Amino acid sequence: MGNGTRYTVVGAGHGGKAMAAHLSLKGFEVNLYNRTGENIAAIKARGGIELESYEGGPHGFGGLNIVTSNMQEAIEAADVIMVVVPSSAHANIARNAAPYFHDGQTVILHPGRTCGAIEFSKVVRDTGCTADITISEAVTFIYASRSDGPAQARIFRIKDAVPLAALPAYRTEQVLKTINPAYPQFIDGINVLHTGLNNMGAIFHPALTLLNAGWIESTYGEFQFYIDGVTPSIARLLEVLDRERVTVASALGIRAQTAMDWLKMAYTTSGEDLHEAIHNQPGYYGIKAPNTLNHRYLFEDVPMSLVPIASLANQYGVSVRGIESIIRIACIIHRTDYWRRGRTLRKLGIDRMSVSELTEFVSEDYRDYY
Repeated sequence: MGNGTRYTVVGAGHGGKAMAAHLSLKGFEVNLYNRTGENIAAIKARGGIELESYEGGPHGFGGLNIVTSNMQEAIEAADVIMVVVPSSAHANIARNAAPYFHDGQTVILHPGRTCGAIEFSKVVRDTGCTADITISEAVTFIYASRSDGPAQARIFRIKDAVPLAALPAYRTEQVLKTINPAYPQFIDGINVLHTGLNNMGAIFHPALTLLNAGWIESTYGEFQFYIDGVTPSIARLLEVLDRERVTVASALGIRAQTAMDWLKMAYTTSGEDLHEAIHNQPGYYGIKAPNTLNHRYLFEDVPMSLVPIASLANQYGVSVRGIESIIRIACIIHRTDYWRRGRTLRKLGIDRMSVSELTEFVSEDYRDYY
């Protein structure tokens, strides 16, 4: 059971509630932060979260140490801060938490999407924070989970292996050692370019949402997203987007996982093609589609996943017409400019770096560059 590591989970949505409850059931001291107090009032009143799960999975009442909408209260008493919010909120979390960080703390973005740790660290530095903290990111969220009520959560599946990398990369080993008693599933993700470019949400979420837009709007998401929503034709498009992502990674000297490789690693599932592999994944059954197009699969994954991948592609000479098409369609549907809102290399402060300089930036002490 738990050791002396104190956790704070930032975010009380589908994922944050599942993680907070599960950590508590493992015996760790857990704080839960959410920006809006009324959204965690029931959890605070009950003193914790009731967790349900798949057969044989974790379940029971996870009691929490602190449930708060006060960032200082949540952050100061933690050794490890688990950030479980849409990556479009990472910059705000970094800005609001920065005054309360202190030396020795570890921040993990679940997940970072693409360039999440780079953005988070830049925002923290820009506030003037000098605390020696380690910022890291997971390549994907470890749970397939949903909120079942105000103080209830459900876990459909826990991934078998999830790569994680720290910024800079030489600190990854210490992060993994710190969280291993809670999460032995996390493995060395090499560096944050690897985790960011192995971002499968970038491939699955926006395209799958947009290509099922009519069905989502007419049924309010009353269908199985990854099962009913992934037809052979849609799977073929996902395969093209996936090849573009892998090509961008190759331009940076990175051998990225294909979507097929990732499904095998995370879920031990396989198939003749992506359509079959997705349908062979039991954890995807029962997960409903978004009930609206105003969903994080678009407002998060387009600017925080696809835009930085396309920005890297443009910087280093890779054609990504499929990815750019998905970005453009999302801009039209949401009547916004995701290029302006997204994580471009210029906004991240890395637009003047060669491939070798960028690799050194994420591997060594990035603070030397500022």
